[in-house]
Amino acid sequence: MTSPAGRVWAQLGPDDRSWLTAVATLAGPGADVALVGGAVRDALLGGRPLDLDVAVYGADVEALARATGLPMTFHPAFQNATVTLPDGRAADLVRARRESYPVPGRNPVPAPGTLEDDLRRRDFSVNALALRLSPTGPAALLDVVGGVDDLHARTLRPLHAQSLREDASRLVRGARLAARLGLSAHPDLLAQVPDALEMADRTPRLWAELKLLLAEPRPGAAARILRTWGAGTLLPDTSVLDALDDQREHSHTVTPQTYAAALLHAAPDPDALAARLDLGDRPAALLARAVSDTHFPEGTPERQLRALLRPDAYTPLTGRDVVSLGVAPGPAVGAALAHLAALRRAGTLRSADDERRALHSYLTGK
Repeated sequence: MTSPAGRVWAQLGPDDRSWLTAVATLAGPGADVALVGGAVRDALLGGRPLDLDVAVYGADVEALARATGLPMTFHPAFQNATVTLPDGRAADLVRARRESYPVPGRNPVPAPGTLEDDLRRRDFSVNALALRLSPTGPAALLDVVGGVDDLHARTLRPLHAQSLREDASRLVRGARLAARLGLSAHPDLLAQVPDALEMADRTPRLWAELKLLLAEPRPGAAARILRTWGAGTLLPDTSVLDALDDQREHSHTVTPQTYAAALLHAAPDPDALAARLDLGDRPAALLARAVSDTHFPEGTPERQLRALLRPDAYTPLTGRDVVSLGVAPGPAVGAALAHLAALRRAGTLRSADDERRALHSYLTGK
């Protein structure tokens, strides 16, 4: 029977196995090097890991990153480096560390630590797994907090009683993971939801996680999980996100911008929500187009949203339609369209047939 370490190793791509082996070799015999976090979790679930995070103890991370010969960026605050792999993916080399939170909600204070320390600082047990590496390949699977058992049980468990108070963004990250991987909340997680909500306004990272939620495969499902956990106050009504999830499941393309625009539509103060989530101007502009009367072709994000937000909306007459109904090309077309637009704003038109009748009246009355 293949060992857990062997199963993780087998799920990695050949180029990734070669690179990890090279990193372990370059680190030297006194170093402790391991693939950590989501890559190990996903491999144990039978997936192909793409995001590689490597924890290093006993070797200089910057020197190690440079020794790989690949493009790299060093981050001195946490003594981490990001290496660009030949296929363009980014891989992180991180110094094994401990973390403390003198001020809950703020960034943690790092200190050098062992590989075991690095695992215990993480958010959930299923993310606190490591595959120790050697110059010849995998050495052993390291599980210091029972993450493998939780993964088998499909349970999302925080690592200590103050986890979500120290970093409330873990609540949203947990919902994202639960939706993506089909995990259920451990009672310890649910018990900490009130702490996370209390700290939400003091945890900027939480709002960054909500923005990332909109880029999940099923944002509506992740938002629904937050509501189920008692954290529905973090977002406005998300029923339109559920409808967009349904469209994705039926092979329709739905962009994160479309999800963001739908969320803004439900918000009491869309501008404030857009600023808090750092959404930029594009979702609000998309929403404005979607609720307008401007014609957009089938399959566009504007038409997708309009069908959900204005189910009674119809396609208004275009310039070509107006010409075909007897208006001479030129300024008269613009005047006729402006007349119809004014009637739409007044709420007197409910269908394209209403527009044709109104246009006929307009033309015969001139």
